[in-house]
Formats: sequence, C-alpha cells, structure tokens
Amino acid sequence: MPRQKRAIPEINAGSMADIAFLLLIFFLVTTSIDSDKGIAIKLPPKPDKTQVLQKIQERNIFEVLINSQNQLLVEGEYMEVSALCDAAKLFISNKERNPELSESPDKAIISLKNDVSTTYGAYLQVQNELKRAYNELRDEASRAKFGVAFDDLVKGSEREQEILTMYPQKISEAEPEDIFKD
Repeated sequence: MPRQKRAIPEINAGSMADIAFLLLIFFLVTTSIDSDKGIAIKLPPKPDKTQVLQKIQERNIFEVLINSQNQLLVEGEYMEVSALCDAAKLFISNKERNPELSESPDKAIISLKNDVSTTYGAYLQVQNELKRAYNELRDEASRAKFGVAFDDLVKGSEREQEILTMYPQKISEAEPEDIFKD
C-alpha cells in the first residue's frame, strides 16, 4: 500500500510581524543617541547702540596666531604649543611689572586668530593651553589666599567670585581667514 504523505504542521506567523514591530519600537525608545556637544563658550552679550568703543593699549593685548600649517605665532615669534601656557601666565599676571606685558590681569586680553586651513585639533590645543593658563593662575591665587584649590571653592561663593574677578578670562577670538596669503 502506498504511503500517504503526512501533513506538515504550519507555524502561525501572523503575530511575528507584531512582535518584530514591538521590538523595533522598544529599541528605538530605549536607545540613546549621543550628540556632539561642541565647545562650551559663553558668548559676549550684544553691544547696545549707545556703547562707546574703548581704545585698548597695545601692551594689554597678547596676540596668538595659528597659521595653515598649525604653527603658532605668539607676539610675532614662533612658539611651541607646550610653551604657550607659561607665556600666557607671564603676560596675564606680569608679576615682575614688565612694561611690555599687561598692566594687570583684569586688563589683559588674549587675541586668538587662526587661518581657515588650521586643523580643529591644533585650534583646540591652543584653546586648551590658554584656558589652562587662567586655571593655573586662579588655582595659585586661591591657594595663596584661601589655602584651597580653586576647584574646591564653593560654586557661586564670594571666594570664587573674588578669584574670578582677580583673573577674568578674556580671550578674544577673531573670524578665521587667510592669515598668511602669498
């Protein structure tokens, strides 16, 4: 007698699409997507129309240029990025009262300008060194005056404000352009 073919049991796949859809929704809702935050810089307020421009003495401006080859030109002379922090600290604090450096820390302005071809990494290195100069000066002042590191001061306290007033961070950044045109 010939064998009869057995019926193959079928799997009900009707709810598979529903399950796949629910899993997709679950993973979309629970997955976080990292977004780039960029550099946290507080922009200056808009100038009012009645504001009078002040002439800044040349000795109070510390010029820092980054060319298209990522070379650093500080006050007209080439400098390694590793030496920038110390040079900026010397300019800002002017503890020896050198007439060629800033009059005082609150009048010191660092002018940062870069070429359009400067790499982002080189720009960030310079930016970090300049911020490090201010952080180190603030830390030194805090330790000398209060006996604690600047970062250990209570945020928003009078002590912190006093140190911030002593060493206000004034970094002026110009729009990138072709600095060294041939």
